[in-house]
Amino acid sequence: MRRRAFVTTAAAAVAATATGGWFVWRYPGGAAPATAEVPTTTAKVTRTDLSTSTLVSGALGYRGAYDVIPQGPGGTLTALPQPGVVVNRNEAVYEIDNRPVRLFYADRPAFRPFAAGMTAGLDVRALEDNLKALGHLTSAADTTFTSATATAIRRWQRATGQAVTGRVELGAVTFQPGPIRINAVTAKLGAEVHGGEPLLTATSTTAVVTISVPTGQTYLVHPGDAVTVTLPDRRRVPGRVAYLSPVAEQPQQDNGRGTQVLVPGIVTLDNPDVGGNLDRAPVQVSVTDETVTGVLAVPITALVALAGGGYGVYKRSGATRTLLGVTAGLFSDTLVEVHGDGLAEGDDVEVPSS
Repeated sequence: MRRRAFVTTAAAAVAATATGGWFVWRYPGGAAPATAEVPTTTAKVTRTDLSTSTLVSGALGYRGAYDVIPQGPGGTLTALPQPGVVVNRNEAVYEIDNRPVRLFYADRPAFRPFAAGMTAGLDVRALEDNLKALGHLTSAADTTFTSATATAIRRWQRATGQAVTGRVELGAVTFQPGPIRINAVTAKLGAEVHGGEPLLTATSTTAVVTISVPTGQTYLVHPGDAVTVTLPDRRRVPGRVAYLSPVAEQPQQDNGRGTQVLVPGIVTLDNPDVGGNLDRAPVQVSVTDETVTGVLAVPITALVALAGGGYGVYKRSGATRTLLGVTAGLFSDTLVEVHGDGLAEGDDVEVPSS
């Protein structure tokens, strides 16, 4: 094991702390002060990918927020879902007078009954899309209520045990953007429903992470950036920044250290299922700022500061120890990208052994 000499002056100590490297120091004027020796070993020069990242806090949740508002003539609430339940297309969301109100998928709510003679509209297309997805409409979906639409409605009503009328009353289905996960139920069983007030709130079933980025770090975080999310059980899963708000939140107290202005954002997970049972759990999000691929890298501690400026590394080959000048590139957590003549993948470089 070799030993590396280093200077014990305060200046040298500060410099070493600032860069994480080991320094060759020339003492100006007179003899150099006493030096101490540091045990060294070797590490390999590797060819790898490096990246830098910004760490922000976040919380697991679900994308989207929907109020489920009853429509139609009203009645008595006879069934309600439990929070956390997922409701899919054609399943009952709640019941009024023992009649299930079923979930259909659409981007906008219904506003009128569906029956022969109604004018064409996007709501008709939404109804037909759902009937076709359920296998009851055999023709192509369009915006016009036809005899084929009425036939499909009868098939659907027969399959679900409803009165077979060929029309769909307003309030018999609730249109939502997709499958919903019940978040909170505000209504009570037995209550009279007259429309206008939400019965419950729901979200999509897509797990996401909401992040809060300090305004001073927003320049480091962009939609599309790759991220790594550390879950409460220490698993690290990949994702991407999907959205960063252009508007900051109200300033918040930061543990007595003053106020912090935060910008909210959303991170989507490459595999949303990994966070499905961890609603509202706190997580850490590492946002990748910069990446280089296929570069030569050495441990940061292999760098030495040269007397004339810049960096070098000690290349070791058997008993031979050669100081090579290098140009440092991207610094990651423990490695640094290096460029320099005489250095190749697999070479041994000198590093402190402790």
